[in-house]
Amino acid sequence: MYCPKCGKPLNGAAFCTECGATAEQPLRDGEKVTPNITLGDDGKYRWIYEMSLLKNPTIFLLVWKIFFFIFIGIFAVVMLIDLCSGNMDTGRLLDSLKMIGYSLLGMTALVAIGVLIYSAKMGGKYIVMFEMDEEGINHKQVPTQAKKARSIGRFTAAAGAAKGSLSATAVGINAQNTEMYTEFARVRKVKSYPGRNLIKVNERLNHNQVYAADEDFAFVENFIMDHVPEQAKQ
Repeated sequence: MYCPKCGKPLNGAAFCTECGATAEQPLRDGEKVTPNITLGDDGKYRWIYEMSLLKNPTIFLLVWKIFFFIFIGIFAVVMLIDLCSGNMDTGRLLDSLKMIGYSLLGMTALVAIGVLIYSAKMGGKYIVMFEMDEEGINHKQVPTQAKKARSIGRFTAAAGAAKGSLSATAVGINAQNTEMYTEFARVRKVKSYPGRNLIKVNERLNHNQVYAADEDFAFVENFIMDHVPEQAKQ
């Protein structure tokens, strides 16, 4: 049983030693542990979170980072080739840095436009369902949105491949991933962003993004922290 206010385990105590909240009757299957999180008959905690695609910058930042790292990787390879071939000098380096600056500005504008188009297709919201138990947490976009997201992803990936754009192809492929499961035992890092209602739960290769409303955030955060390896909390 967990504290309905801060999410800490009560361990049979009559009140929470963390926040002082009084423990009420033990939860039965199907009852709510917080205003929006329900404990199911199978022992899983479930909730749905609706995120505004225009007010919360998380999706924008995620797509921007994908473009950024691919772009920087390509730029680094080109610079290395020029350096090895003896074509690199101060003037060329300054021109290259100026070019990358303009390119990043253009990339940022394109990502912003892409997010606006995605937002329009999704009705302005990213709606996701979560299932969490002692073993891990599953993040799944609601079926109606998942179908649209996969369709947009396939189109973006195909368009990127046709134009020879590695970054656009990567974004399109990533957009088709509408579900992700994270096993707590394999988590390497947890980082919370309460202002964005976001908890990043990262494995070696998979980076899960967990969302929870203000009134549910402490419960979800504390539950995750209580079940991941100690080194992931650093």
